[in-house]
Amino acid sequence: MDSSAQRLSVLEKVGYSLGDLAANLIFQTLIIFLAYFYTDVFKIPAGTASAIIFWGGIIGGVLFNPIMAWTADRTETRWGKFRPWILWTAVPFGVLSLLVFTTPDLQEQGKVYYAFASYTMLMIVYVANNLPYAALSGVLAGSMSDRNSLSSYRFVAVMVAQFIVQVLLLPLVLTVGDGDQAVGFQRVMKFFAIVGTILFIITFLTTKERIVPRSEQRSTIGEDLADLARNRPWMLTLFVTVLVFIGLALKGGMYIFYFQNYVDEAALAYFLDDIGFNSLIDGLNSCLMQIGLSRFYWPEDPVASGFSMFTGGGSLFMLVGIGFSKALADRFGKRNVFGCALFVSTLFLVVFAMHSADSIRLIFVSQFLHSFFYGITIPLQWAMVADVADYSEWKNNRRATAVIFSAMILGLKFGLAVGGALVAQLLDIYGYVRGAENQSAQLVEGVKLAISVYAAIPFLASCVLLFWYEINKAMELRIEGELIARRVAR
Repeated sequence: MDSSAQRLSVLEKVGYSLGDLAANLIFQTLIIFLAYFYTDVFKIPAGTASAIIFWGGIIGGVLFNPIMAWTADRTETRWGKFRPWILWTAVPFGVLSLLVFTTPDLQEQGKVYYAFASYTMLMIVYVANNLPYAALSGVLAGSMSDRNSLSSYRFVAVMVAQFIVQVLLLPLVLTVGDGDQAVGFQRVMKFFAIVGTILFIITFLTTKERIVPRSEQRSTIGEDLADLARNRPWMLTLFVTVLVFIGLALKGGMYIFYFQNYVDEAALAYFLDDIGFNSLIDGLNSCLMQIGLSRFYWPEDPVASGFSMFTGGGSLFMLVGIGFSKALADRFGKRNVFGCALFVSTLFLVVFAMHSADSIRLIFVSQFLHSFFYGITIPLQWAMVADVADYSEWKNNRRATAVIFSAMILGLKFGLAVGGALVAQLLDIYGYVRGAENQSAQLVEGVKLAISVYAAIPFLASCVLLFWYEINKAMELRIEGELIARRVAR
């Protein structure tokens, strides 16, 4: 029996998804808090922080990406091509994650060198870990329905990590740091590093590579590049990924500044009290103290509470959206569902440009609806890349899984570098003053535009590009059937 046709067990799907939980404890922290950490905690000027995030991402995440893709596809071990890299990079990933959010006592120039070196090294190890991890999903099973299911499992794990980071990270930083954010970030990231290392090892132990290239398949770098040049779905996937992650990094990194500088604090405080949020936190602390535990130090200012509820609620609605993803994709095809859901989610992003500072309910409703529709797209983006790898094998009779998946990782890293750098750069352009109680009207308007109009532009461009993506539902089924027949006939 062809092993590629075997169905994945629940254990293997869960084990694989734990790798995404591990990676996203760090990745989500980078997206949401890196610019804030560099400017407000490590005290690096905004313009300099922008350069560090951009060039660290380009050197470590983008330039190293094709080298890693070529290396992974040519790795031969008794464990397979991709699983070993998850094991080999588990500890370095954790150590470097901790170092990035550590604040040594240095002069400004020393801080810049330290931040650049640690962030660049983290991006290199992230690629060495995440590219093989992503490629592994393309060789676990040959069934596209199984892949849709696997993607849903893994992105439930992503949403769990996102919820932890968005809702709990700031309160945990303040709690374990006793009010000192520098100490708090270091201690929380140490915990994330330990947990992440363990989860990566579990992923390695619970997965199996089933789709193995023919033993006689040998391709040169030139042949791989020629295959990519003829693979239009791969090129479109690359551009879509870049654009989507620029938008994600820009809006995600700017949200905390949106709450600090635009949202009306008095209206936000009234809203939190009116919906019972403050009573919920008081009740939680009362329960903890009654059973002999320390109170959970939740930030007392409404801005921090509102930010956590805004981003955390968004994560929950994304999780609901993910639950609809597989059924919709099985019926209508990944491309159609991805494009339609991304377009609708972008509309709810654009409306942020029209919300006044005291329209708290509308701000939260818009976020939740945007998150729900974006959640539908999350599993599909990665599942589409696995389809592109099958498309390449179907067309060229050669499989280069890691090279194909390099499009996603390269696009992700480049998008993160550009979007993250844009956060710090826009703050610098609009005149952000670190620690100032009142920012200029220009800065406030710039922050508002950044999370709405500016972030929506790359999302809408992605929707347009999908019109040229040819792997629709009918082609998915044709490719799957013909590849399974080929593998059975070997």
